[in-house]
Amino acid sequence: MKAKKRYFLVLISCAFLLLCYFGGYHLLKNGDKKTKDFKLTKHKVRGYLDTRELYRDKDSTTSSRLRREERRRSSDTLTCSMDTCFDFFRCRNDFKVYIYPTKDSISPAYQKILSIIQESRFYTEDPSQACLFVLSLDTLDRDHLSPDYVKNIKLKLYQQAKYWDNGRNHILFNLYSGTWPDYVEDLGFNVGQAMVAKASTSVSKFRPNFDVSIPLFPKHHPKKGGERGTLTSNNFPVNKRYTLVFKGKRYVHGIGSETRNSLHHIHNNKDIIIVTTCRHGKSWKQMKDERCETDNKEYDRWDYQLMMENATFCIVPRGRRLGSFRFLEALQAGCIPVLLSNGWELPFGEVIDWGKATVCTDERLLLQVPDVVRSISKTRVHALRQHTQVLWENYFSSVEKIVMTTLEIIKDRINYHVARSYFVWNSHPGALLLLPQFSDVLRDFPFHWRHLGTSLKSNFTAIIYATMPIASASSSLSRLIKNVAKSSFASRIMVLWNGETAPPVVSKFPQVAVPVNIIQPPQKTISSRFHPHLLVQTDAILNLDEDVVLSTEEIDFAFKVWRSYPERIVGYPARSHYWDESKSCWRYTSKWTNEYSIILTGAAFYHRYYNYLYTYYLHSVLHKTVDQSQNCEDILMNFLVSHVTKLPPIKVTQRKNYKENVAMDGKMYPIPWNDPDHFIQRQACMTTFVEIFGYMPLIRSSLRLDPVLFKDPVSNLRKRYRKLELEGGK
Repeated sequence: MKAKKRYFLVLISCAFLLLCYFGGYHLLKNGDKKTKDFKLTKHKVRGYLDTRELYRDKDSTTSSRLRREERRRSSDTLTCSMDTCFDFFRCRNDFKVYIYPTKDSISPAYQKILSIIQESRFYTEDPSQACLFVLSLDTLDRDHLSPDYVKNIKLKLYQQAKYWDNGRNHILFNLYSGTWPDYVEDLGFNVGQAMVAKASTSVSKFRPNFDVSIPLFPKHHPKKGGERGTLTSNNFPVNKRYTLVFKGKRYVHGIGSETRNSLHHIHNNKDIIIVTTCRHGKSWKQMKDERCETDNKEYDRWDYQLMMENATFCIVPRGRRLGSFRFLEALQAGCIPVLLSNGWELPFGEVIDWGKATVCTDERLLLQVPDVVRSISKTRVHALRQHTQVLWENYFSSVEKIVMTTLEIIKDRINYHVARSYFVWNSHPGALLLLPQFSDVLRDFPFHWRHLGTSLKSNFTAIIYATMPIASASSSLSRLIKNVAKSSFASRIMVLWNGETAPPVVSKFPQVAVPVNIIQPPQKTISSRFHPHLLVQTDAILNLDEDVVLSTEEIDFAFKVWRSYPERIVGYPARSHYWDESKSCWRYTSKWTNEYSIILTGAAFYHRYYNYLYTYYLHSVLHKTVDQSQNCEDILMNFLVSHVTKLPPIKVTQRKNYKENVAMDGKMYPIPWNDPDHFIQRQACMTTFVEIFGYMPLIRSSLRLDPVLFKDPVSNLRKRYRKLELEGGK
């Protein structure tokens, strides 16, 4: 009996095990099938809209497109590169940028960015011609505690961004993301395949060769122009009064507090001055620690600007986010930034060599910073300090330069076969003013030939702007052609005919040894004298008015001076500008003084590259101003060259008058500048130019270059330019 019970229990146990085995297998199989079905359903595009999803939350859209786009998670976004997430075919014709029509209010800072793009040579109103798209939605401030925070941006994005296409070929600008207490870098919506030009971005979130790291700039940062760096070209002594300084907020708790709370350990109240305050925010009194009161009193004793101007190094620690305003402030002051922000992708790090202008240290090694900066040699300190000014003035002094640098970086990625080199980006005058379409050889530009160890071409091309027909062999134009042709440096003479009548035939010109060409511009505007003609193969251009009176010796001497200063305008007639306090504007003057800032291009040498910049770089409003008035082209060229070089032009000898009254058909035509209307037009032009440039680029100078023994009481036989001083007093 007991044996039967045991067999019965064994059978029941076996039956139970079989039931569990087959039942579990069936459930597992069904579960796998459901999982697979779920995965397939997850990526399946449905042909209908579930109304329950439509009203699920405020950010829901009226289209299933939003739901599909939200499912494309960051795994795809983080792998974006120009090859995988950018459509190069859109840029096959040209690099053009389209801005969506503005429908919502935007912050003043974002309005600056949009208006800068609209005023640039890259802007297009035709989306079919666009290579890059910019949203009219303000994405600068994605801190939801900010008054500039745009709500429901996901809904607005898919309603307004007609060409969004998951962000492909779009660029988003952002200064602030996240908020207290986490300060995450997420913008609050899926950026998809859009490039992000972002401040304070971390290396871990940055997509190399796709995103662009930009600096954090304040709301009052100037739109254009901007102030120059406060450091002069030869600023000595190399080591200033203070070795290392910092004045700023101290965070008692939260992100960024570890570094700033530790700064007081290196303060010695001698050459290292570190002053902080926790007096910020609404609840600082409730959260202050035992050091706050003492720190606040010490903080109030020091002037921030004076500290920076009298310091060799300035600490730039991270704030709540990785970047801070202090970075740009230190650059402008010529105070070498000591970076304490681990993991920060430095602004424009793709093209800028920050090792030439900053000292990058580890936040965890703060106590070693004093020894590190003291160990840097004076030669290197001087080089670092000078390079802060190069970078500040070329890329950071205005919102315009920050935006244009961003666009130029993207343009170089697209046109990588003509992209500017690392050397160009990190040398004066920088990449923004070097258009690679002009030439792919650095020697062809007026800025870099000295560094390359090459020499300039030893001749020039004369371009004579003419409007009056040749009446006789003794006319001013005929005499000018003869004098130019006698120069051993003249390679070609081009007569740019801009008259109402048909141009004279070549046989009417004097027979000279130098080739003479008559050029008719396609448009009869005064700006055509600066058109980059293909016939100009020399580095130097001598631009002349037809009624100029210059001897061959004067031309030769001015050309030799120009060869020493090929980046500047070198010539004879000088003018100047000044600030009118009563009318609060810049004024133009032709009065003779000891200073000048303009060399009139009616008798001046300059590099042919400036013709290319004048034609293809300058704002269309500037061209329109000149062409409508048929005046001021010489002032505009001086604005351009001084804007590029940050240097004044150069006057040679003391000649004052360089034109003569023109006799034609028995009549005497007066010099144009004696006409009062001519002067009024030039004053109006200067006002417009300053407004478009955003600042006054002209620089005054009192330098005048004369030949050796000029006007010296010695035998004329000892002088190389024997006739030159006879012309000088005229």
